[in-house]
Amino acid sequence: MTDVLSVSGLFEGGEDIAVARELARTFLADARTAHGVAVPERAEGAVELVVSELVTNARKHAPGPCLLTLEVVGDAVEVSVWDSNPVLPAVHAPDPTRIGQHGLEIVMALGQSFAVHREPVGKRVTAVIALGDGIPGAPVGRGEPRKDEGRARSALGAPDHGH
Repeated sequence: MTDVLSVSGLFEGGEDIAVARELARTFLADARTAHGVAVPERAEGAVELVVSELVTNARKHAPGPCLLTLEVVGDAVEVSVWDSNPVLPAVHAPDPTRIGQHGLEIVMALGQSFAVHREPVGKRVTAVIALGDGIPGAPVGRGEPRKDEGRARSALGAPDHGH
């Protein structure tokens, strides 16, 4: 049986983006130290940026709260954000002259996959970020933790992980 590690956070206020990024950092640090998941710096940065973009979009375009879920599944991290707005996001074609509205472009460039699903209330946007270094044959999944594991936990406390 494969372990599945996950954490969720409900966000409602203006400070949510920084708190969401910290939840992602804490979750990935815990995955490394407590569960031996190899999380390269590139993957950690990608997950943090995807979390930031998706939570920002949800807070900007949907009334009410949003729910962020992070889950290590196999050799990837699934980042999922639910919000109450049923309107699906517009994905614009790349345009370097456009100011703003590049968030989903960034998410799609960083992820292995990107999906939007309507829910009974609202929608769920999901991106899957590979834990490998993006180099064919690079190690992925479980491995030795990095040496900088001693970070302090956020005010949210230890994530609740399912096994």
